[in-house]
Amino acid sequence: MLPFALAIFTGAFLLFLGQPLVGKYILPWYGGGPGVWTTCLLFFQGVLLAGYAYAHGLTTWLPPRRQVMVHGVGLVLALCFLPISPGDQWRPSAGDDPVRSILLLLTATIGLPFIVLSATGPLLQRWFSLVHPNLSPYRLYALSNAGSLLALLAYPAVVEPRLTRAAQAGAWSIGLACFATACMACAVRVWRADGRLAGGKERGDDSVNEGEEAGDGILWVALPAIASVLLVSTTTRLCQDVAAMPLLWVLPLGIYLVTFIVSFDHAAWYARGAFTALSALGVVVTWQLLEAGNSAPLKLQLIGHLGTLFAACMVCHGELYRLRPPPRHLTGYFLAIAAGGALGGLAVAVVAPSLFNDDYELPMGLWMLLVALGALSFRHRSRAIPLAA
Repeated sequence: MLPFALAIFTGAFLLFLGQPLVGKYILPWYGGGPGVWTTCLLFFQGVLLAGYAYAHGLTTWLPPRRQVMVHGVGLVLALCFLPISPGDQWRPSAGDDPVRSILLLLTATIGLPFIVLSATGPLLQRWFSLVHPNLSPYRLYALSNAGSLLALLAYPAVVEPRLTRAAQAGAWSIGLACFATACMACAVRVWRADGRLAGGKERGDDSVNEGEEAGDGILWVALPAIASVLLVSTTTRLCQDVAAMPLLWVLPLGIYLVTFIVSFDHAAWYARGAFTALSALGVVVTWQLLEAGNSAPLKLQLIGHLGTLFAACMVCHGELYRLRPPPRHLTGYFLAIAAGGALGGLAVAVVAPSLFNDDYELPMGLWMLLVALGALSFRHRSRAIPLAA
């Protein structure tokens, strides 16, 4: 199990460490406004979706040993992009569309390495379920988000103050090489196990949602979309309208990752009734804060917005965990989650600004949350599932 845990943790750590690293290069080029961060977040959600789609296609259409060979080639190609430091030729010119320019720059310089890193979670979890058919792979997703959270905290606290940008890029390159080595150790285990996979039966997680319902697939997309809308809109609200504090954006993203870690670590951490009630209360509190504007005390605004985000994401991610399928459908499940996250980011970064003249993204997210709470309540009652289930 250790090689899988190490590779998944390292891949997530590098993915989240690479985001602020690259952002440090390009933020001064575009003025450093919140729109730059929102566009970068949109790109990383799109890359995550591409990586999950790659993992799903690989595990759906190819046998295990072919998967190992293809992913090995992908790892080698990713190493060819090192170091991940955009050159001056990518500096924008006057009149360039900043959103298009940022997306093109990021795709050309870090697209492939980040796709390979993004694919690590679902791909190696699926490989783990093949090598260890009697163990649940889903706790590895909690480990993946723990790696992301550690990188999120380590960059501003340890990496940025102590290393130059060139040194950061060099250290990240070494980390990618170590990650590739761990992945190949996992690949060796899959290759050796391939001979006994055909005759063996996957047991996996006995507590998964075995029922095949049309609504499950919709919720796999809708719940992460709502969480993503609330994450991005809350981040924008706090950073742009509430307080110009350095690294304030770390708090919402950290809360978002913590809810993933807690929800996917064990079902017992998610108390459905309590978090549903807290989410409904949070909607009321946040609406009052929006009505009050900046006249409300700063501490109250931070507690209110971040508390609502935590409760809402616990509902979204806790319900996602309860809807997890058997391991044979794992990559499709995570692809749907990534698609929902990307759609939520797209709605806030692109769709809402083109439709509204004012900042309606957070109210839109609150309405979406209320609809989801109502739909989930109706679903649970119709299926006669007790709140403590």
